[in-house]
Amino acid sequence: MGLARPVVVLLGALWMAVQVAQAQESLTFVSWGGSTQAAQQKAWAEPFSRATGIAVKQAGPTDYAAFKAMVESGEVIWDVVDVEPDFALRAGREGLLEPMDFKLIAQPQIDPRFVTLYAVGSFYFSFVLGYNSERLAAAPQGWAALFDTANFPGKRALYKWPSPGVLEMALLADGVAAEHLYPLDLDRAFAKLERIKADIRWWDSGEESQRLLTSGEASLGMFWNGRVNALQQSSTTIGIGWRQNLVSGDFLVIPRGAKNAAAAKRFLGFASSPQAQADFAMLSGYAPVNLESTSKVPAVLADSLPSAHGDSQVTLDFKYWSKHGEAIAERWYAWQRQ
Repeated sequence: MGLARPVVVLLGALWMAVQVAQAQESLTFVSWGGSTQAAQQKAWAEPFSRATGIAVKQAGPTDYAAFKAMVESGEVIWDVVDVEPDFALRAGREGLLEPMDFKLIAQPQIDPRFVTLYAVGSFYFSFVLGYNSERLAAAPQGWAALFDTANFPGKRALYKWPSPGVLEMALLADGVAAEHLYPLDLDRAFAKLERIKADIRWWDSGEESQRLLTSGEASLGMFWNGRVNALQQSSTTIGIGWRQNLVSGDFLVIPRGAKNAAAAKRFLGFASSPQAQADFAMLSGYAPVNLESTSKVPAVLADSLPSAHGDSQVTLDFKYWSKHGEAIAERWYAWQRQ
């Protein structure tokens, strides 16, 4: 009996130590900022912290050069990073990522387009045709309208950076069938874009794309569906066209050597779960990668997600871009400078 109290005290101290360690556990989440990262924080980070006691620190924006430098130096300060699909695939091949833990991520629930051995989807979206009806006499129908400056006058808003989307859009507008897009006919795509080059207004962020469209500086263009949907909530002059909407998405990855990899893997399991994905979709207007999430999204919102517009949908080839994207980027920037 004399040993009982010291043992109890010791067990109590150990329990308290475990609780303190858990309370101090944290991870750093890196994304692109703006309304998307705010939605990720509210839908994923805050409820994850409440459920686990693991603090989620927000950082960003995502920077691929910094990502690679961290891993190669062994000084990794990021734990979960939101990246584009071509980078996720390329970084996996190059050994820059920690493998996924499919004991924590319910792989059978995830849309197979958005899960690999080294990455799980963050969300997916579509590039859609957006337009300002105050600037146009008629509603544009399909990507060819972007190149028809006679019937649809005004500037065209296009994504500035070399990533899946704009080149495919140009080829579709030029009559290439969706099933014959790859390998991309770069000469044909750039020749098509050259026709409207003087009328292009480049956007490099979601906020910039919205400003171009609402101000009328661009009468129509190619936009992320969530950004156009957000504008439609407060404006009756903004229209959207879903014909041949181009599907892309973001992936969540863990840099190799992340100091909080165990916590990061738990976070990925939470962020890719049905309710967390549904909550993000309701906040952002982007589609969930978890196949069980759609039923948790109100019907009025579900109808505005890419998942409701699959009839003529075109999924961009992430593997192709992961292999050829760097070479395409060199040509892209050279063409923009001309």
